Amino acid sequence: MKLIGLIGGMSWESTAIYYRLMNEEVKRRLGGLHSARILLHSVNFHEIEQRQHSGDWQGTAEILSKAASGLKAAGADFLVIATNTMHKVADEVETGSGLPVLHIADATGKALVEDGRRRVGLLGTRFTMEEDFYADRLRSAFGLDVVVPNSKERDAIHRIIYEELCLGEVRADARRFFHAAIDDLRGDGCDCIILGCTELTMAVDETNSALPLYDTTALHAVAAVEQALKVRQHFS
Repeated sequence: MKLIGLIGGMSWESTAIYYRLMNEEVKRRLGGLHSARILLHSVNFHEIEQRQHSGDWQGTAEILSKAASGLKAAGADFLVIATNTMHKVADEVETGSGLPVLHIADATGKALVEDGRRRVGLLGTRFTMEEDFYADRLRSAFGLDVVVPNSKERDAIHRIIYEELCLGEVRADARRFFHAAIDDLRGDGCDCIILGCTELTMAVDETNSALPLYDTTALHAVAAVEQALKVRQHFS
């Protein structure tokens, strides 16, 4: 079994979910007392968040690349960045560390195509919803039509993620808001919803979604286990 290099802490609440899901998936596949081989570097999210909102993406790339290089030196075989937003600098992290990054959008896109999805609603941070690094990868690599909420809803989603969910707070009014936002995307012709922020599963589930949900955290975790169990397999 390969050693997974997990870059987490963005936020630590969702990283804990990654850790649990990876171990559950290894146990499901191998049985008994098997568990995942994981090497975790958990960053200080305060430092990342400050740079995100000031536009210092080079600074965030340097922090993650340093973490990734440490994971490589400690024996990790590949990298999992436990957040959607920071895949904005995935190429820099891969180049800086010399380790392949298992991209979260690829794991998500594969599942969507396998299920025959075509027009997908994307929820996430403002960075994920509005910039090209995520949606364009889904469009170009998987032929998906990606739709995001309107500007007012994007602002509200971004605020809820950083001011509530990343602090471990799940409020009833936030759950109601997501229900309405997803219903709007259904009205815009979407056939499913991508939970494109690893904290969103804290507030969105089948009880408040009018559309099928694709949990990027779970899809990414399962893809990491699949990669870890492959023998002499390289990323395509």
